[in-house]
Amino acid sequence: MRMKSYLFWVCCIIVSPLSLMAQNETVFSINDYLQSVKKNHPLAKVASLSVTGAEAEITSARGEFDPVIQYNNHQKTFNNTNYYYYNNAELKVPLPIGMDIKAGAEDNGGNYITREVTTGQTSYLGVEVAVLKGMLMDKRRAALQQAKIAAKQTQQQRNAAINDLLLDAVKQYWQWYSAFAQKKLYEKFLNIAQNRLHLMVIAYQQGDKALADTIEANAQVLNYIALLNDADVKLNKAILQLTDYLWDENEMPYVLPQNYVPDTTALLDYNVTVNLPELITNAINNHPEIRAYAFKLDGLEVERKLKWQNFLPTLNLKANLLNKGYNALYKVNDVAFLENNYKFGIDFKVPLFLRNARGDYKKTQIKIEQTQLNVTAKKWQLQNKISMYYNQNHLYAAQLQQINSLVNSFEILLRNELLKFNNGESSLFLINARESKLLETKQKLIELQTKLITSKYETEWAAGIIQ
Repeated sequence: MRMKSYLFWVCCIIVSPLSLMAQNETVFSINDYLQSVKKNHPLAKVASLSVTGAEAEITSARGEFDPVIQYNNHQKTFNNTNYYYYNNAELKVPLPIGMDIKAGAEDNGGNYITREVTTGQTSYLGVEVAVLKGMLMDKRRAALQQAKIAAKQTQQQRNAAINDLLLDAVKQYWQWYSAFAQKKLYEKFLNIAQNRLHLMVIAYQQGDKALADTIEANAQVLNYIALLNDADVKLNKAILQLTDYLWDENEMPYVLPQNYVPDTTALLDYNVTVNLPELITNAINNHPEIRAYAFKLDGLEVERKLKWQNFLPTLNLKANLLNKGYNALYKVNDVAFLENNYKFGIDFKVPLFLRNARGDYKKTQIKIEQTQLNVTAKKWQLQNKISMYYNQNHLYAAQLQQINSLVNSFEILLRNELLKFNNGESSLFLINARESKLLETKQKLIELQTKLITSKYETEWAAGIIQ
């Protein structure tokens, strides 16, 4: 009677839900894990540094518009003869409209000074304007625009890199869960088998059971021990692989504490809530890789506008207002003064065949066409990936319901077999067979749970929204 009651109690244990939590265990949630990876992983920091580098490029490009102060001094004295001396201080202010403003003061003299230079102290205020080529776009404006676009492109590339990193990290997290759950499952079944073996030994000693039942119970224990040892190896491997993604704020790797366990509540949130057409539409418009291509096209459009300038003739106008002394605006309201105190020049140049311009412009057009084709291919690729993982997620969800029903069925069969065994209508061999089938099904359940939750993150990764 005692043995029958004990076997019934074992039956209740073996068909009870698997619990992964124990005392003194700390749940390491998937959200905390991903935030840690995103914040501290070296690859994430490298991606962020690339954004900082792109912002530095903007600062560098803006430097082309920095005002420049320069001073030149040249003088020659030979055999007590002052041949010449030139002193020229100038302030040049580039403007983002194809124009430079210049102001300067000079002090020149000497016995052999060039006749183009005014002797004595003079000052000037002038402009240089690109009238044709360079009026709407020039190299320095193009460089600044491209640097700003490149910074936005780099930001999207950073998002894409982190998106890839988080997918690898989340896969490893659920591999850790799978290994951890498998070990807990084997520990539970081993404990039940050991209790059963102990009971069989007592029954054999009392003459209630044959030696074969004891051997059968012992074989089941040995089988579970082997499975548990293998699960220990897999769990240790999974933990070591998980630590590849665990870094602290000081850029030092750290090992996962032994009392940390995976967050099983996250398994309940396995469905992709957004419908497939909406997911695809959002991905085509907002996926980091697609947006990076869009910014690349913007940068190529700036390059195209710059190359188009090469078809225009070079026509630069230079005009300076001159004055004696160091006040360039002295008596500037006097009409006669304006008519007699100026310096003016024109630079004009045009290539006859424009072969350089045509070649550079054609190369840029080819780059644009190549990028547009890449965008088209990438959009189609994303659409297929999203559809594949989305459908896979729903297929796994349907399979999960089926395997849960299968687990319930095998639990009922095992419970009935134990009841029959208590009534002397079954054997331990059949109980072990039912139990092994239940264990195998629960293993498949853990594997399917892992695939299902992973497929959710793969769908979000394909859509570019995993983070």
